[in-house]
Amino acid sequence: MTEIMGSLLKFITDEFTVILTAMLPVIEVRGAIPVGIALGMSPFHATLLAFLGSIIPVPFILWTIRPIFTYLRRTKLFRRLVNTLTDKSMRKSGKVKKYGYIGLFFFVAIPLPGTGVWSGSLIAALLNMRIKFAFPTIVLGNLVASIAIMLLSFGVVNIFT
Repeated sequence: MTEIMGSLLKFITDEFTVILTAMLPVIEVRGAIPVGIALGMSPFHATLLAFLGSIIPVPFILWTIRPIFTYLRRTKLFRRLVNTLTDKSMRKSGKVKKYGYIGLFFFVAIPLPGTGVWSGSLIAALLNMRIKFAFPTIVLGNLVASIAIMLLSFGVVNIFT
């Protein structure tokens, strides 16, 4: 019985490790999928968990970041940090401004440093993009990024053999 409980605990712990890693800004699926594979998960299992984990922060960012930033700008302690985050995000938002939701999709889908669901959600919120279109766009972009990272992490040949 103890052996079964130990195996179950390891399984749950490994899954939460991947999910929580994927929820972190900057790391997201780019780091969580290799972590899951390194923990012994199948590429599909690690990708699914990382994908789901990375989506969790998106609605919170889309719905709450503007009021939070507005409040924090009024404080001397956080004003500079909020302005820096806003400025950095808006500098990256050129293609999203130009191409709208298609630009947002590619911004999230291309797994490069500085892109992903956190940055994409922040840009969408700061550009006042409609949530009912921004959320599915970010989810689809994240799905493409997740598949790309899975293929890069495990290798296309290893997945299909």
